[in-house]
Amino acid sequence: MDRTTDWASYLTQMEQLLALELDEARRAELQIQLARIAALAAPLMAFPLDDRLEVAGVFHP
Repeated sequence: MDRTTDWASYLTQMEQLLALELDEARRAELQIQLARIAALAAPLMAFPLDDRLEVAGVFHP
């Protein structure tokens, strides 16, 4: 499954939700950084997990 994100659209929506105004230079840099973060996270997100995993124990001192 190919997942691509439209970072420009995402940033526009976040600007509206957070009542922010970004200039073009900052918006362009944020798009680059978000794409880099997504690329770094891709291998982790692609790691297959079982449908049911055993829950880790809880430490009680």
